[in-house]
Amino acid sequence: MTDLALPTTRTWDPQRRRWIAATAVTGCAGLAATTVPFLASFAPSERARAIGAPVKVQLQGLGTGELKTVEWRGKPVFVLKRSHEMLESLVRNDALLLDPHLKRGNEPEYARNALRSVKPEVLVLVGICTHLGCIPSFRPTPATSDLGASWPGGFYCPCHGSKFDLAGRVFKNVPAPTNLEVPPYRFMDETMLLIG
Repeated sequence: MTDLALPTTRTWDPQRRRWIAATAVTGCAGLAATTVPFLASFAPSERARAIGAPVKVQLQGLGTGELKTVEWRGKPVFVLKRSHEMLESLVRNDALLLDPHLKRGNEPEYARNALRSVKPEVLVLVGICTHLGCIPSFRPTPATSDLGASWPGGFYCPCHGSKFDLAGRVFKNVPAPTNLEVPPYRFMDETMLLIG
């Protein structure tokens, strides 16, 4: 029969205890240092976020009849605060327009009305001509000599002569085939608009 040795009680050396704790802390720090950059690499880049990120537009300082241009997804977006006279002029344009009742366009549900907007006084449009992608200029006043007697005011593309009314609807006999695009947008409150 062999003698079984009884286990001896081991006393912990405080120096060894500190060394084990330091090793554990260093290991955890090393794991975190490698994990955080690895997980961060899955997030979209700043450029990708900027391309698709929604844009907030403050409407408080925008006066009646004024246009504000902001950038969304690399495109200019027009935000126009229309006056009562501007809204009234839209009714008279139907006979001059190519698609006054919005049958050709791809308007969002909230823009399928004669004013092409959620709120009548605020118009939001992508400021790119549907002909060749130029940026139309804002010409709100009626009939100027270079645009013809029938021009009631709106957006004019100087590149090839396309004309749009103050709802972004295209006129007849111009190169642009469709109305200006209405981007996705919503009102966060009475003074803040979110595009995208």
